This record gives sequence, C-alpha cells and structure tokens, in this order.
Amino acid sequence: MTGHLVSVLNGLAMGSLLFAIALGLSLVFGMMDVLNLAHGAVYLVGAYVAVALVADGAGLAAFVLAVLLAAVLGALLGGVLAGLTRATPHHLDQALLTLGVSLVVAELLSIFFGNDVHSIAAPAPVAGSVVVFGETYPVYRLLVIGFGVVLAVAVYVLVERSVLGSVIRATVADRGMVSALGINTGRVLVGVFAAGAGLAAVGGVLAGPILGAQPGLDEKVLLLALVVVVIGGLGSVRGALLGAVLIGQVQALGTSLLPEYASFLIFAAMGLVLLLRPAGLLPAGGAVRA
Repeated sequence: MTGHLVSVLNGLAMGSLLFAIALGLSLVFGMMDVLNLAHGAVYLVGAYVAVALVADGAGLAAFVLAVLLAAVLGALLGGVLAGLTRATPHHLDQALLTLGVSLVVAELLSIFFGNDVHSIAAPAPVAGSVVVFGETYPVYRLLVIGFGVVLAVAVYVLVERSVLGSVIRATVADRGMVSALGINTGRVLVGVFAAGAGLAAVGGVLAGPILGAQPGLDEKVLLLALVVVVIGGLGSVRGALLGAVLIGQVQALGTSLLPEYASFLIFAAMGLVLLLRPAGLLPAGGAVRA
C-alpha cells in the first residue's frame, strides 16, 4: 500500500467521525431550524469523558462505558439546549444563546481538566496494527471506519424503514398534521435534538485516540461539522455522509500532499461545491431524507 492509500484510509476514518458529529447538527438545523453552536462543546464533553476514563489505555469495557456515559451526557445537554432554544425562533438569538452555552461548558471543562493537551490511548485490545496491502495500519482506525458504515446503515434504516422514521419525516413535512393525529411533535423534535447531541459526544470519545482532547478543539470540530453540513445539504443524512467523506479525504490527502495548504483546501472544496450546487450536494428539500 502506498502512502497515498494510507491517507485515503485516514480520510475515511476522519470522515466517519465527522459523519457522527455533523449528522446531529444537520438534522437539528434541518428539522428544528435551530442553529446550535454548542455542538462542538458537546463533542468536547465526550472527549474529556474519554480522558477521565480511558486516557491511560484502559480495557475495552472501560471504553464502552465511556461511550455510553458520553451518549447520556450528550443527550442530556441536547435536551437542555432544545428547551433553551425553543423560545428563540430567530437564528441570531439561537446562535448567541448556544454560543454562550458553548463558552460556559468549555470554560468549565478547562477549569476541571486544565489547559494541557491530553493524549488518549486506544483501548488495549485494539491498540495494535494489522498489515493491509503490505503496510501496517492501526486497528482502531479501521474500527472507526467500520463504525461509520454501521452508523450510516442504522440511520438509513431508522429514517426510511421504521415507524419512528416515518413520524420524524412527517413531523418535518407537516408538524400541524402530525399533531392532529395525537403525536407529541415537541417530544419528537427534542428526541432528535438529544440524539444528535449524544452522537456528537460519542464522536468525542471515538475521536479521542486520534485527536486527543484540548481547549479549543470544540471550535475546530464545530467548524468542520458546519462545513460538512453546508456541503451535504441541511437535513440530509446522505448529504452529511457524502460531505463528511469528502472533507475527510480533502483533509487527509491535503495534509499528505500539500500540508501547508491543507486547511485552505477544505474551504476551497466548500466554495467549489456551493458554486456548483448552492443548496449542497444532496439537500433534503424541506424534509429529512436518508
């Protein structure tokens, strides 16, 4: 395997993480019309949960516990944010409110964990490497790629093939009609908000052994997630997946081939996509679509 193919795998691993993080952001914006700038802070909560529980290379059970704890904390934060933004229909108010929450959460984490960069080891059972096409590659990153595939399939089945998915799609298309059927659409929307935030926190745990944890990472991750959402199209699961894979590849190959321009290439890709398709690559068109 050449170095370029290793970069492609790194891009797929990064794309899987970005998909998990950006999916919730896209659905919340697409469904609830809420601009949630605290999404990166929720991610950072997950990363520091990993610092607390698995930073020294704990076993697989501790890592799974960190994932579950992060999902619960993220969902709780998502529920709180859904309640706070419910009475603020304007995007500017939502942006200021969620940005304030983000700053408070980030500051609390900084006080508790300090301002140092924390490295997080992969769980001991998957901390090694395997030979792929003649080159060694970390097992953990392969598992992250597999997680992205499983997540994409699971979300597709949930949105397109389940009763709950039908309710979610109908709520986005005509909330009044769904309410007339006796379904509490408020709970549906809060549930989606909480699930999206939970995914962001889980993404923080999974990204820990790759990106570590440090103050300011929430802003970087939020920016990348916003780029993915814009490129993919609001409220589109397939768009979030395609955008995440695209940005993951641009970042990985850019770092490998043109490291001095890597950060600019991401925004160049976004500008090119918006120039050709202003609504994103796969926009939902007013309803959630897998």
